[in-house]
Amino acid sequence: MLVRALILSLTLCISLSATSGQTPTPKGLEYCTVCHGSQLKGNQNIGAPRLSGLPQWYLERQLKNFKEGIRGVHSEDTRGMEMRMMVGTLREEDIKSIAAWVVATDSEQPEPTISADTVAGEALYQSCTACHGLNGQGNEDIGAPNLRGLNDWYLVTQINHFRLNLRGTESADVYGQQMRAASTIVASQLDAENLAAYISSLQTESE
Repeated sequence: MLVRALILSLTLCISLSATSGQTPTPKGLEYCTVCHGSQLKGNQNIGAPRLSGLPQWYLERQLKNFKEGIRGVHSEDTRGMEMRMMVGTLREEDIKSIAAWVVATDSEQPEPTISADTVAGEALYQSCTACHGLNGQGNEDIGAPNLRGLNDWYLVTQINHFRLNLRGTESADVYGQQMRAASTIVASQLDAENLAAYISSLQTESE
């Protein structure tokens, strides 16, 4: 049902653009706005996270991972499988254009949606600092993206995906495998929520 709705929404989006005389959206970008919104601020109802703030190199890597079947391959990763479908026909230049467009598009910081123990989350985060930094700023040299500005609910989802082996199991997903190994510190849903709540708090404390 969701896939059908996305296709219908995409068709409507393209039709409206054509009839309004607007410049046609470059290939692939219409897919992003249908789910992630015109300002890429995300939509929790369909599991589409805010994309603003992610670096271009990371966006390109993830789009390629979806396209090449490195990410979104587990049957329980419904959203990931949908992403694979959406990017399957994109060319290298399309991926670069999309990533550049995302970087140039800004939206307001997401509001917190979970109530958890940030003190416990901070303790868990200490093992994350080597890659993602004390303030979640990331490190391109070692392939670790910044974490600030991501939706807390999305962080919970991805932390759980790593710890439950829904993501990072493909041999070609080097960084995903590293994250899956690192996620062993997260023993439960509560740990995931505490960690996500602390990471989410960094966007306020660092600004």
